[in-house]
Amino acid sequence: MAINIAIAQMNSVVGDLAGNAAKILHYAKQAADRGADIMVTPELALVGYPPEDLLLRDAFYLKSEECLAELTQQLSAFANLHVLVGHPLKLGSHRYNAVSVIFQGKVLATYKKWQLPNDTVFDERRYFSSSTTPVTFAVKGTVFGINICEDTWSAEAPLAAQRAGAEVLLVPNGSPFHMAKQHLRQDVMRDFVTSIGMSLVYVNLVGGQDELIFDGNSFVMDQQGEVCGQLKHCAEDFQMVAFDGALPQKAAIAAVESVEAQVYQALVLGVRDYVQKNGFPSVVIGLSGGVDSALTLAIAVDALGADKVRAVMMPSPYTAEISWLDSREMVKRIGVQYDEISISQCFTAFRSTLSEEFAGLSEDATEENIQARIRGTILMALSNKFGSIVLTTGNKSEMAVGYCTLYGDMAGGFAVIKDIAKTLVYRLCAYRNTVSDVIPERILTRAPSAELRENQTDQDSLPAYEILDGIMALYMEENKSRQEIIDAGYAASDVEKITRLIKINEYKRRQAPIGIRVTHRAFGRDWRYPITSKFRD
Repeated sequence: MAINIAIAQMNSVVGDLAGNAAKILHYAKQAADRGADIMVTPELALVGYPPEDLLLRDAFYLKSEECLAELTQQLSAFANLHVLVGHPLKLGSHRYNAVSVIFQGKVLATYKKWQLPNDTVFDERRYFSSSTTPVTFAVKGTVFGINICEDTWSAEAPLAAQRAGAEVLLVPNGSPFHMAKQHLRQDVMRDFVTSIGMSLVYVNLVGGQDELIFDGNSFVMDQQGEVCGQLKHCAEDFQMVAFDGALPQKAAIAAVESVEAQVYQALVLGVRDYVQKNGFPSVVIGLSGGVDSALTLAIAVDALGADKVRAVMMPSPYTAEISWLDSREMVKRIGVQYDEISISQCFTAFRSTLSEEFAGLSEDATEENIQARIRGTILMALSNKFGSIVLTTGNKSEMAVGYCTLYGDMAGGFAVIKDIAKTLVYRLCAYRNTVSDVIPERILTRAPSAELRENQTDQDSLPAYEILDGIMALYMEENKSRQEIIDAGYAASDVEKITRLIKINEYKRRQAPIGIRVTHRAFGRDWRYPITSKFRD
């Protein structure tokens, strides 16, 4: 018998229970109007994911229970629709990550998550207890089981559902994005469904939550591991999938784009949600004429619209003329408010004020950092006066080795490309220019420079970025030892320099603004090294 399942790939806001409930109700009406029998929402859809330490507050559970009860009554208007809603649940001293099946104004059953991830960005064992009780329900003669996210990455919970009679597994998810994550998800699910002989409906959250991006990409997979339907990347989406009993029928499959396109769209989503969900009216960016600020500016405009973005060029005595020209050309192409505020007078005043203290000492990184801090002060002043949030422009390569200035170019509220290696920055710029030509070619071809002294380039202090990024990826993302990196073909001197810089600049990264995570290991939630440490491998 035909069964219609609706997938509501929705963007929840953490803590906005009323808004999330209204969104669930909106999608439920669509599902009912189109004849759905079941609608599945993502993990913790009612409260947003991850709620973190909100889950330690009793009031959070009380409000969730009240909101769920009200939503249950409202969903009774759709008499033939079963709705799966993710929510937190407190029973006595235990807290659970739960999904309830709502039908005709009642909660038919509640499933509590079995496997609680406690690695990378996850620390669910801090908040939740585990349950080992399967939950199933029948619709038109077909039995559906429920797992939540991590449950399907090992055999116990799916097998328990199957032993309880389940023929199809419904899997609400809060699975965050990183490059190649969708391939990994589908490979793991394919191994699972082909070994157990059960089709599944994998419904993933979409949206930005602080540094995490949830990319959607929900999908339906049959017992042979074939994807029968797939929803959009980094966008809210809604799709109906028909089942003939336990067999999914072909549905729309969203196109899979290049890695660069996926990452760029994730960055756009991250900026849009961070700015809008936190109520900032606009953003301000320090534009340098370099590739990092150019990419950040393009992302911000694509996320928010040109009218919500202000670019500020702050030339110093060392700013090259081509930096002015390229900045002016880009803002002309992209259409944002643009201002030029010279820091020369401020820089002169600082040097004058410190002249007695610095008498007899040659200029060095101190004067370079003063320029960066003047710029940071100007941007934060504009932020305070106009309410805009400052988007910083530092990349992952710079953050790794400390090629950045505390309270200078690190000053701001959100680090858009914090997890983007310099080599990937160039790839993303090239991708963006295939959409429309907004980044001037010279920005992409000139040697990168901080322009804080005469004739400066980044490679005065650092190896070529191809080398730096390769060493950083092996050491920081893959946990390889220095010897293993040398054995991979990198010069011992470069490996020693980069790994030492990563270690000694931990104190800087701890003071940096949060930024969007796009790799499987970013500086932030994934990276928890002590600042004070004498260990050397």
